[in-house]
Amino acid sequence: MKVCIACGMPMANASEFACGDTTKDYCVHCARPDGSMQSFEEKKAGMTNFIIKTQGFDEKAAAQMAESSMKKLPAWKGYFNS
Repeated sequence: MKVCIACGMPMANASEFACGDTTKDYCVHCARPDGSMQSFEEKKAGMTNFIIKTQGFDEKAAAQMAESSMKKLPAWKGYFNS
């Protein structure tokens, strides 16, 4: 089973891959409508909003949580100082 390089979501079924393309390394949630991967800023904003909506954190705390998760993912290597 592949794991999304941009958000860490496990991808087992074609429907979970960007555009249903199982050769992609990122999931449907990290893809733009044209199938390309979202930018760092787009993904951070999306993850922050998801954390606010699902876990009730304020924006600052949610952004910190999003960054903490993103630091561990291959797509964002180089976006953070070690």
